[in-house]
Amino acid sequence: MRVDQGGRPLRVVLAEDSVLLREGLIGLLARCGHEVVAAVGDAQALISAVEEHAPDIVVTDVRMPPGFQDEGLHAAVRLRERRPALPVLVLSQYVQRTYAAELLDSGDGSGVGYLLKDRVGQVEEFVAALHEVADGGTVVDPEVVRQLLRRRRDPLEQLTPRERE
Repeated sequence: MRVDQGGRPLRVVLAEDSVLLREGLIGLLARCGHEVVAAVGDAQALISAVEEHAPDIVVTDVRMPPGFQDEGLHAAVRLRERRPALPVLVLSQYVQRTYAAELLDSGDGSGVGYLLKDRVGQVEEFVAALHEVADGGTVVDPEVVRQLLRRRRDPLEQLTPRERE
């Protein structure tokens, strides 16, 4: 049984709209000694579950019902506004640049993570990131960093020579 560095299992609220992935993560977290106190499939349920269970960490997807845009990430930002020290690990297939930047800037910037599902190569890597974020660290996939920095480029660079005239 693996537990966090404080010697206790983490209490996790999990938000993932894919039932198979959600159930897989519940099993994985349980095998690592953690307790999933709530597993939900939409952003509103995520907010309610955090209010009800006061977890040690939130693991959430970005795109969730009803719009499948950025509901999960937007909910994470709102949760961090209410509880700035709440650790949040985003696990997604997508980089949603606007809210990703807001999440990384939320609170004092500690206890946040953003990993891309397809780039997590090993279970141990995911579990290590979970512990790092729960302990107040920051874990960000290099591709997320690249896309966030690309957003800050000069918009005039994208213009053609004719458009610059």
